[in-house]
Amino acid sequence: MCNAPAFAKIHYWFRRISYKPNENILHMRKKTIRRILWVLVIGIIAVATVFIWPRLPIITAFAAKGMCSSVFLAEKDPAAVEAEDLSFFPINLAKSEIDVEAKTVTSTVFGLAKRKAVYREGLGAVLVLDTPEEVLKAQSFKIPDPGYDQDTIPWPLGDVVDETQVDGLDYAVLQAIIDTSFDRAGEEPGKKTLGLAVVYDGKLVAEQYLGDYDRYTKFHGWSMTKSITGALAGVLVDQGRLVLKAPTGIPEWEHDERNEITTEDVIRMSTGLDWFENYFTISDATVMLMQSADMLDYITTCELAHEPGTVWNYSSGDANLLSGIIRREINNDEKYHAFAYEALFHRIGMLNTTVETDASGLFVASSYSYGTVRDWARFGLLFLNDGVFAGDTVLSSEWVDFMKTEAPASDGAYAGTFWLMEPNPLYALTDVPEDVFFADGFLGQRVYMIPSKELVVVRMGYGLSGFSMNDFLREVIEALPVEN
Repeated sequence: MCNAPAFAKIHYWFRRISYKPNENILHMRKKTIRRILWVLVIGIIAVATVFIWPRLPIITAFAAKGMCSSVFLAEKDPAAVEAEDLSFFPINLAKSEIDVEAKTVTSTVFGLAKRKAVYREGLGAVLVLDTPEEVLKAQSFKIPDPGYDQDTIPWPLGDVVDETQVDGLDYAVLQAIIDTSFDRAGEEPGKKTLGLAVVYDGKLVAEQYLGDYDRYTKFHGWSMTKSITGALAGVLVDQGRLVLKAPTGIPEWEHDERNEITTEDVIRMSTGLDWFENYFTISDATVMLMQSADMLDYITTCELAHEPGTVWNYSSGDANLLSGIIRREINNDEKYHAFAYEALFHRIGMLNTTVETDASGLFVASSYSYGTVRDWARFGLLFLNDGVFAGDTVLSSEWVDFMKTEAPASDGAYAGTFWLMEPNPLYALTDVPEDVFFADGFLGQRVYMIPSKELVVVRMGYGLSGFSMNDFLREVIEALPVEN
């Protein structure tokens, strides 16, 4: 600028002077941006404190308990457990350490909110909460001997399957339907099916598994456990030891309006108790399952929100309340723990099914059973045959009718621990006969019974978003003999 004309020099210095306010503005903008960033950081911390931190112990408890049960009870590979049982957000944030010798699992999220689960023979895995770890490890139960060998007796009580084909059943079509129900090796999981079985007219006509899984593999049944508990209650009702119309007899409720809740209300999930069920946030269900050593004690603290019998509300609390009622009636924990096996499982060939207890010894009737696909098929066959299994009347036909009859307050969705309609409208069974009833598990486990088609279908998996049960059932029915 030294040799520039005078007017150019004037213009240059004018521009230099005029830029100074802009530099001030830039400085102010930087300060404003810094303030905004600090506000955002503080906001994120606040959100983490209010919303995320309280959920971390539930996430880590879910992971520790799930991994412990899957590894030591179901004998699954830990990598498969992470890819399947614990694969969904936010549970997949947890990292688990397995102590094979001690049979424990410890889970954390970013090193925080540590939770530990221990495995007990015959009773399954349990979280270390109020009860000392040493006390939990000392708990055990010897499952009774069934008194027979399944490898030597025919289906359905045993595992010797008749290979004779059913006339009119299109086996090629049925196999093609089943083949397309599994993800192919190397594919991104979409269908998420782990095992399938089809029983027609009492015969096991199709069965298939993902990868190395087989008829001995135990899968987590989740809420299908509720239907098992409904059957156990039925045994006691048939024996006259439980009365449906009688009050529950919970001592804590003796002197208030909760004393009007009947056993029938409990089985039909119409207790009226104030209960919030959601597995993806802090709810009564997750607090009970992940933060309560004595689940029955948690349930008995719930207050009434509605008059008993007038409002239906899906509740894992009601299921565990039913377990507590059964426990109280049997009044002996050794007999109570044997009851599921002697009164039900062993009588119908469910020799590879276990129901787990909480730290207090209560069967977690809402959620914690592990069983094979064949065992669940046997369970469905019991109800398809009105309570009779291989000539043995395990349940009365009256009880079976009760378990599959609509609960008056449920608008046709639910019965007595069985579903009549899919709870999620996206999965509605629009092409399936109206007499269908079924057990339903959290991640897409199902046992469907369709009496008009003489059909039981079992599907074990870890998600339903990429798999249509309606389409699958419709196609299976189309492969049946024409008369069906």
